Amino acid sequence: MSGSVTMYSTTWCGYCNRLKSQLDREGIGYDVINIEEDPASASFVESVNNGNQVVPTVIVKPVNGGEQVVMTNPSLRQVQAALAG
Repeated sequence: MSGSVTMYSTTWCGYCNRLKSQLDREGIGYDVINIEEDPASASFVESVNNGNQVVPTVIVKPVNGGEQVVMTNPSLRQVQAALAG
């Protein structure tokens, strides 16, 4: 079973671009959802960030099939640790 990473982002977000570059460098695949193009995803981001549209908001489903983790502006290490479960 493999884990997955979903990043809620915008095109102009520097923190998002940095995390994407780090994930690319480490060979960690991820899906990106642009909250400016998807109102439902923007609502989700608000729901997990006290009503704020904070990006990157990242959902990680661990490799071991454990419970998914939602993180706001995580570091690469935090994403790696969440993937490992």
